[in-house]
Amino acid sequence: MIAFTDPAAFGDALRNLPAPDADAIVNAAERQAELTKPSGSLGRLEDIALFMAGWQGTACPGVDRIHIAVFAGNHGVAARGVSAFPADVTAQMVANFQAGGAAINALARALSASFAVHALNLDRPTEDIAEGPAMTTEECLAALTAGAASVPADAQLLIVGEMGIANTTPAAALAAIAYGGSAQDWVGRGSGVGAEALDRKARAVAQALALHGPHCTEPFETLRRLGGREIAAMAGAMLAARHARIPVLLDGFIASAALATLAAAHPAVVDHCLAAHRSAEGAHGALLERLGLVPLLDLGMRLGEGSGAAVAAHIVRAALATHGEMATFAEAAVSAGTS
Repeated sequence: MIAFTDPAAFGDALRNLPAPDADAIVNAAERQAELTKPSGSLGRLEDIALFMAGWQGTACPGVDRIHIAVFAGNHGVAARGVSAFPADVTAQMVANFQAGGAAINALARALSASFAVHALNLDRPTEDIAEGPAMTTEECLAALTAGAASVPADAQLLIVGEMGIANTTPAAALAAIAYGGSAQDWVGRGSGVGAEALDRKARAVAQALALHGPHCTEPFETLRRLGGREIAAMAGAMLAARHARIPVLLDGFIASAALATLAAAHPAVVDHCLAAHRSAEGAHGALLERLGLVPLLDLGMRLGEGSGAAVAAHIVRAALATHGEMATFAEAAVSAGTS
């Protein structure tokens, strides 16, 4: 398991990213050319198959073992009234995850995916980012390491989700640090807040950016100052997955903000990720554009929990089913077309 013993180890992991297997991609493309269909007729399903082949190192990749990890954390900034729900809902939802009653539980069952929820010091919220750094160095390292430790070595596809009342507020701040713009450019209605709460949210993000912006010169310090435990854990899980060569199916705005914090300094960290969907959180589409990712779905979802990615995982399965199970022209005794 990759370990983040200090900020330097985290930085080293970001600078030394494994690349996909180029030979496997070539071999998968050659197989695609021989399948009983016109070239390119399955559109993005073909691209997904090649993407998965590169990370699994085989011309015929599989996706039988999908793991969903949901991280939960509480935020000091919630006390500013930036969410439609009180902070104690985080712990209540963790109990619901553990009982199997949440949307992500139902979606995981539909996928036959393994599922785990990781509650990160819910009795100790992060500090209010509008007043000081969210976490100490030790707290941020612990969250990153918890994320890394959550990734099963045998997973073929990883989905990371989150639960944390008020966490779209730090996510907006992280997006602004990563790609510029004002607080107003990145804040949205999150859990469904009204105009007054939205204004409070924008003010909190603006204060946080003014306070921490000059110090956010690299990913670790940005996560430490502006993130949350669950956001840092998602970043740690996605980075650990890269080093294990496990593709990531990226969920919504908060997961994308965690990735953006890494990608702003190390753009290649995005290469093992597919964007599952464009969420209804207003700035998510803009964030995906900055990341260079085109979402597979746009269903108006904004739940979090990894739910959008769990729905899109069926598309990945369809892509690999057609790639691996279709007959070739030779096998089916069908005449191949000419270019």
